[in-house]
Amino acid sequence: MTTHRAPRRGTRRYDVVIVGAGHNGLVAAAYLARAGRSVLVLERLDRTGGAAVSTRPFAGVDARLSRYSYLVSLLPTKIVRDLGLDFRRRPRTVSSYTPAERAGRPTGLLVGGDERRTRASFARLTGGEREYAAWQRFYAMTGRVARRVFPTLTEPLPTRAELRRRVDDEPAWRALFEEPIGVAVEEYFADDLVRGVVLTDALIGTFADAHDPSLKQNRCFLYHVIGGGTGAWDVPVGGMGALTDALAAAARTAGAVLATGHEAVRIDTDGRTAEVTWRTEDGEGSAAARHVLVGASPRALAELTGAPPPPPAEGAQLKVNMLLTRLPALRDPAVDPRQAFAGTFHVAEGYRQLAAAHAQAAAGAAPAAPPAELYCHSLTDPTILGPDLAARGHHTLTLFGLHTPARLFAQDHDTVRDQLLEATLAQLDAQLAEPLADCLATDADGRPCLEAKTPLDLERDLRLPGGNIFHRELAWPHTQDGTGRWGVETPHPNILLCGAGAVRGGGVSGVPGHNAARAVLESPAA
Repeated sequence: MTTHRAPRRGTRRYDVVIVGAGHNGLVAAAYLARAGRSVLVLERLDRTGGAAVSTRPFAGVDARLSRYSYLVSLLPTKIVRDLGLDFRRRPRTVSSYTPAERAGRPTGLLVGGDERRTRASFARLTGGEREYAAWQRFYAMTGRVARRVFPTLTEPLPTRAELRRRVDDEPAWRALFEEPIGVAVEEYFADDLVRGVVLTDALIGTFADAHDPSLKQNRCFLYHVIGGGTGAWDVPVGGMGALTDALAAAARTAGAVLATGHEAVRIDTDGRTAEVTWRTEDGEGSAAARHVLVGASPRALAELTGAPPPPPAEGAQLKVNMLLTRLPALRDPAVDPRQAFAGTFHVAEGYRQLAAAHAQAAAGAAPAAPPAELYCHSLTDPTILGPDLAARGHHTLTLFGLHTPARLFAQDHDTVRDQLLEATLAQLDAQLAEPLADCLATDADGRPCLEAKTPLDLERDLRLPGGNIFHRELAWPHTQDGTGRWGVETPHPNILLCGAGAVRGGGVSGVPGHNAARAVLESPAA
C-alpha cells in the first residue's frame, strides 16, 4: 500500500489519532471513521499493513509471499462483516504431517482432511487405536473451550471467575488455565511424536518448556486453539496483504487520513486532550486529539509518553521464506508431498526433541536439532504465484523455527543465523528423498529464493521488541491487575493500546483494534 495523503502542516484537531497502521490500527480506524469520527493514522513505514503484508521478496520473481505473518485463525467474521471487507480465506485440506522413523523405516503422521485416513495414519505410526482416541478426546475438550471463549474476545473483558463459569468445564479449565500444559499432554498421550505435535501450539513465538510454571506456554496454546471457535488456521487468499489492503481501503473510504512516512515521536496528554508529534523527512508536525490509540508495542507507548519501560520482551522464532521449482519428494512413500506440505509440516518436533532444543537454547547455545514447521500456501492459494510460475509447478514454502530466542543472535548475528538455518534445513533434508536445495528456485540475479528473518531482524524492520511477534508475553483473556473494561486501557484515560500488546492481542485478529474503537465510542468524551 503506497503513501496516502498527509495531514496539513500546523497543529490540526482530530477526534482520534492512531499511531501505527498495522492491521489492528487499521481496524480501529475503519470502525471509528465509519462511526463519524475524524481519524488520523500515522505510520512510520512507507506502507500500511505492519507485519501483515504481502511482498515480492525475490528480485524479478512474481511470487507474492506473506512475508511475516502468514495464517489467519483469530480474526472474527464479525470484523470482516462489520467493515464490509473484500477479503477471503481458505481452509487447508490437511491439518499437519509429521515425518518419523519407526523400526528403521520412514513413516509419519498425517492429520486432517479425512477421518478414516487420519485414524489409519495414527494406527500406522503407533500400532494401535489408543493415540487416535486420545487425540479425539483432547481436541473435543479444546473445541468446547474454543466455542465458549472465542466469542468473548470482542466483548467487554470478563473477570477470571466469569470466564471460568463461561467455560463450565472444570477438567478443561484446570488443564488449560491452571496446570502447565505439559501435564495434560502427558496425561492424554503416550507417543512421543504425538505429544510433540500437540505441544507445538504452545511454543509458537514463545520460548518456554512444557512445564514452565509461568504458564506462558498455556496462554500461547489457548490462543492457538480457540480461533473462530474451532481452532482452524486458514490461508488468506491473495496473501496477508490482501487483508490489510482491504482494511486500509475501508478506513480511507470512511474518511480516515492514512499518513505513511510519518513517525510518531511524542504524545502529550492531560487525560482529556492529547497532542501527537510526528517526524517526516521534511521535518516535524503535530495533531491534537481527544483520544490517541497506539498500535505499536507497550514499550513504544512508554517511550512516546515518557513512562517507565515495561519488562523486556523477547522473540524466539526463525522465519524463512522460500520459492521452490517443485515440492521435494519424501522418504515416506505413503504420503504425497502435496498432502504433506498442504498443512503444517513438523520437523524435529517430537516431545523430547522440543525439550532438548529448549534446554540448549536456555543455556545459551543454538539447538543442535532446531524444531521447525513448514507451510506451502500456494497449494491452498495458487493466486499468490504469477501465471508462469504456477504453470511451471513452482510453490512457496514458509518455515517457522522454534526455540531460537533473540539472545542467541546478540553477539554474532549473521554467523548464528546462518548456522541455525543450515542446521534447520539439515533436519528437513533428513526427511526428504532429495535435498531441498535442489528444489529452490533462483531469482533474476541467480541467487536462491530464500530469505531468513531472526528476532533481531524483526526488531529492526518492524520495531517488534526483542523480535517478539506478540509485542510482549500473551495475557489471559480475562481481567488482571490494571486492566480495564476492554483490556486496551492505559494509565492515561484518553490513550488506549490497540496493538498486539493489549489484553487479547497477538496474532492477526483485529480484536485489539475493534476493542479500542469500542472503548472510544463508549467514552463520555467521545
